[in-house]
Amino acid sequence: MRYKLLGKSGLRVSELSLGTMTFGEDWGWGASVDESRKIFDSYAEAGGNFIDTANGYTDGSSEKIVGELIAKERERFVVATKYSFPLQMNNKKGDPNASGNHRKNLIQSLEGSLKRLNTDYIDLFWLHAWDFTTPIEEVLR
Repeated sequence: MRYKLLGKSGLRVSELSLGTMTFGEDWGWGASVDESRKIFDSYAEAGGNFIDTANGYTDGSSEKIVGELIAKERERFVVATKYSFPLQMNNKKGDPNASGNHRKNLIQSLEGSLKRLNTDYIDLFWLHAWDFTTPIEEVLR
């Protein structure tokens, strides 16, 4: 596996990232925990170190599975997760501030992701989609 610098951060990530949107079967499709483990183990054995997930992937199960998979060697992996969407995409009844790029959702999403990933830190936290409402200055602040 070859590694590239992530922007100008100095952080070295494998040139292939492991996308984990399909880790979990909560949406009626996707990889079981056992199948996710096989995918992850193959990736890690090949030298991969850059894991991509999001708070809403399989209604949070993706982050839980990733957290279990990286637990023994957390420091080895660069974990990226995203926010913008509500945790449960099909839950239309809830809080009008449960999605978007505003600070309230950023904090709520970050705290939830840390719990699901069972880690003290996330290496890269980014917004999943532009909401066309929150000013860029607010997002960057």
